[in-house]
Amino acid sequence: MELCIGTSSSAKALLLNRSIFRKNSISISDPFLRFKNGSSSCSRLSFLPRQRHFLHGNCCPFVASASSSSSSPVATGEKKDKLPASIEVTETEEPNYRLKLSVEVPPAVCDDCYNRVLNEFMKQSRIPGFRPGKRVPESILLSYVGKEHVQKATVESILKRTLPHAMSSVTDRALRDSIRILTKFSDMEQSYATLNSLKYDIIVDVAPEVKWIPEDGYKNLKIVVEIDSDINAHKASEQEVRRRHKSLGTLRVVTGRGLQIGDLAVLDISATTIDEDESNVEKIPSAESKGFNFDTEDGDKVLPGFLDAIHGISAGETKSFPLVFPESWRQENLRGVRAQFTVECKELFYRDLPELDDALADKILPGCTTLEQVKELLLQRCLEVEQTAKDQATDNAILDQLCKMVEVNIPQSLFEEQGRQLYGAKLLEIQANVKLNDEQLSSLSSQKAVNEYLEHQMENITRLIKQNLAVGDIFKRENLQFSSDELVKEVENSIAEFKRQKQEYDEDRIREQVQEILEGAKVLEWLRENAEIQYITR
Repeated sequence: MELCIGTSSSAKALLLNRSIFRKNSISISDPFLRFKNGSSSCSRLSFLPRQRHFLHGNCCPFVASASSSSSSPVATGEKKDKLPASIEVTETEEPNYRLKLSVEVPPAVCDDCYNRVLNEFMKQSRIPGFRPGKRVPESILLSYVGKEHVQKATVESILKRTLPHAMSSVTDRALRDSIRILTKFSDMEQSYATLNSLKYDIIVDVAPEVKWIPEDGYKNLKIVVEIDSDINAHKASEQEVRRRHKSLGTLRVVTGRGLQIGDLAVLDISATTIDEDESNVEKIPSAESKGFNFDTEDGDKVLPGFLDAIHGISAGETKSFPLVFPESWRQENLRGVRAQFTVECKELFYRDLPELDDALADKILPGCTTLEQVKELLLQRCLEVEQTAKDQATDNAILDQLCKMVEVNIPQSLFEEQGRQLYGAKLLEIQANVKLNDEQLSSLSSQKAVNEYLEHQMENITRLIKQNLAVGDIFKRENLQFSSDELVKEVENSIAEFKRQKQEYDEDRIREQVQEILEGAKVLEWLRENAEIQYITR
């Protein structure tokens, strides 16, 4: 599901990734908090699918999953519940842009949470001899429910009520989903049971600082943008007219001659590598093809020298010849490789084409009455495609340059969240193309599969994060803005698209994503206006 934003698709692809976090905000409503299993390392967050356990109301009687297992997450409410006394929070800076918050909860707060838990248990318990909702003596309630169960629920209630207060000093710096409780739940239970107070430590990643090299270097960008010659509008429109004209022709078998430019040949192709003495022979699987339909007018799209080597070949004939893959070849492992090709011509055809004049206009492009009108309309379409490709190439070149100009230490939680976003999008794409069964989906969603993806895509993930941070930093430094009308319009468009696709959505999350995409679009627009850009054709 893609948000409907009026910016180039290359920029949109990048900027959608920015929605994994907001540098100056934190979502208190659903942070992942995991209790520490050991004394020296905090437990990591689980990957796909995410399991979230929320505490509802002021306590969670009869549902103690978060307290019964040290690996279950705890979430805090977004609104801060007023406390009967203040908590004490001490901040300690940790390496790699992390903060440790040591929280001390006084007895007054613990007592208030305990009373709320008892009241909730009384409402939900069905104790023999007492009508529902009737006040039950504390000793009887504890005996019926279990003192240990009440104690666990009380600790959960204390955490739920105090976490928003503890995090209030870092809400403008903390990264989404990076909050974790270091203190073991059992230690908190013991502290509460013996001291009637609670102490716990939180670790949170904060937004990393972006360092520009040189300082403010983004203000004087010099960009060289390579444009593929294939997207030249005039050339592309001529080729499109030719392609449509050829589609109206009739294929006829060639007799009495060999291959000429304009023919269509059906070829079996194989190739092997050869060294200088032609003794070391290895097959090149990617160069092999059976029944390959080769349009000789597309000779510039195949290996240089291939068309010349088979020129004049007849149906049923086989030719063998050496060629060298150029250094610009798209497959890096074949660049500079000397290969021996063997080509067998299975069939050979020529096209019997109707005369290209105004009479064919409507067949080439429905609605047109003259050939000149066809050419004008196709040229206009190709010009639009050319401009879009040019804009995308410009955005990509700018973003690549920004990535080279920033130094930043990336917190692990930010790396993992970006990786999860990319991997999740990849799974959605796979699921859209191939219907996965539950077993396949489970395998692809496993911790092992995600970890392998994060490892293999480390360079790409890191690059995207650096670009995201650079874009966000420029938006802030240059005080760029967009109108509230733009935000409202794009949010409405995106929600309408989700509804049309019958997909669930979170309006607050959509608003956040749209805001970040609009921010990024403004940054790219500003950079294009202020950069020195040179375009070259490759």
